[in-house]
Amino acid sequence: MGLFRFAWLLAIVPTSVLLTISFFVLFTLRKAEQNSLKIFGYVVIVLLWISAALILGGAIYAVVTGRQPIIPMMPDMMRGKIGNPMMQYKMMQR
Repeated sequence: MGLFRFAWLLAIVPTSVLLTISFFVLFTLRKAEQNSLKIFGYVVIVLLWISAALILGGAIYAVVTGRQPIIPMMPDMMRGKIGNPMMQYKMMQR
């Protein structure tokens, strides 16, 4: 439980990478002359910003609630309520 408090720090790396990529896309858009290329670049920038916001939002959710947004299914898998698809496939092969 102690390490999960600092797990949100891992969100800084992909968020900063996405924002850096969006900066360079925006920088190269200043030099582009075709209108269709500029529109495509702005769409890419918006998608990068949304991705960065989702990653950062997941990290903020983890800090505020103390739960990881993706892991709530894990205890059910450990108790056998949700089967492992690979194990089910192997059982069907026998």
